[in-house]
Amino acid sequence: MATNNERVFKMKVSDVYPMLVAKTERKGRSKTDVDTVTKWLTGYDDAGLQAQLENEVSYERFFADAPQINPNAHKVTGVICGHRVEEIPDPLMQNIRRLDKLVDEVAKGKAMEKILRT
Repeated sequence: MATNNERVFKMKVSDVYPMLVAKTERKGRSKTDVDTVTKWLTGYDDAGLQAQLENEVSYERFFADAPQINPNAHKVTGVICGHRVEEIPDPLMQNIRRLDKLVDEVAKGKAMEKILRT
């Protein structure tokens, strides 16, 4: 039987991404904001991100193929889905939850400069 982590790892980013965008749009933010935080975390450019979405890759492949996880990603801290991001032992799950946390901060109206830890 697959663990919950394995199920999440196999989820297609292209299935989840529209929900992330919808969450931010309900709060008056935009797809561009979601793209910005996603590219900041993963190092994808516009074309690379779009290709990953079009190819319907899993979260596992999405992060494995990421050009470079941002060196400041460790600064993304706090609670998401009932877990402290900085305490998640699995690196892949930690990056997935970092992305969730970044999108959550966008939806909450936090300034982009603060979200991107600049």
